[in-house]
Amino acid sequence: MPGFWRDGEPLVLASGSATRRDMLASAGLPVEVVRPELDERTVEAAFLASGGAASGIAAALAEAKALAVSPLRPGRWILAADQTLSCGGEAFHKPRDAAEARAQIAALAGRDHVLTSAYALARDGMIRANGARDARLTMRPLGPEEIARYVALAGETATGSVGGYRIEELGAHLFAAVEGDHFTILGLPLFDLLASLRACGLLA
Repeated sequence: MPGFWRDGEPLVLASGSATRRDMLASAGLPVEVVRPELDERTVEAAFLASGGAASGIAAALAEAKALAVSPLRPGRWILAADQTLSCGGEAFHKPRDAAEARAQIAALAGRDHVLTSAYALARDGMIRANGARDARLTMRPLGPEEIARYVALAGETATGSVGGYRIEELGAHLFAAVEGDHFTILGLPLFDLLASLRACGLLA
């Protein structure tokens, strides 16, 4: 029985995220991974300097990644995605070490923050579709000992994700409430992406 994917070649995922790759594979989409060569902080700084709002950073980065990979795979459909975290007007990035992970979690503890996940679809150097969606998460109040214990138990996970957590893993212990769909929280608004792929004629 034919699958959902209609294109003759796999979707090119311009991301090294195993979570996004597995999400797409679980949805029946064949994927080829090509990591973009891109300085994300430079792209972010240029976007903000041009008057872009902080809420649009994820979308700007997704488009930049898709356009960086598109020339490497002519004629192919390129998917890129990005996720940003903001709390109280401050943008967070992946912590560089365990100490920074503890500091980020301490800054988020007892507060709401917003995850914005965005995607862009490109082909032959042009953006053909894009989208973004927010999720609001409430972290429960946490003391220094609780934070230190979590970071020690989480290991590389604490430094591999913005905010110092992966909510689908041990990070679940940090939270009191979540508003938003599961896929957006994981870093890709899958329902919106699938709608875009159908609109582009790529899905049955």
